[in-house]
Amino acid sequence: MPFDEGSLIGSLTLQSTWPADDWRSTYFVPENLESSVAHADAIKPLVPAGVTLAEMALRFILSNQDVSTVIPGMRKPSNVEANTAASEAGPLPPGLLSELRKHRWDRKPTEWSQ
Repeated sequence: MPFDEGSLIGSLTLQSTWPADDWRSTYFVPENLESSVAHADAIKPLVPAGVTLAEMALRFILSNQDVSTVIPGMRKPSNVEANTAASEAGPLPPGLLSELRKHRWDRKPTEWSQ
């Protein structure tokens, strides 16, 4: 889940809601929404100028030598273009990678987990 179920695209807020038949309405229960937004907000200050949070997330994964591809979500042609551009931009700088690793988040299964 390169975008952490959407929390790393940069648009999730504490006010985010979804239709009842959308899987996110049961996944992003208040407990998960709050922690997801908090974790994303904590790394937003690290996003370099000219880069989006989503691009940084993809490039973080692609910076690992053991990874050759990621399969991110894409609902529009512009998503495909942005995802491709992230791959073409190459790995993140070592200093940024080091800072991002400090934000590692190991989720543990809870009652709301799906």
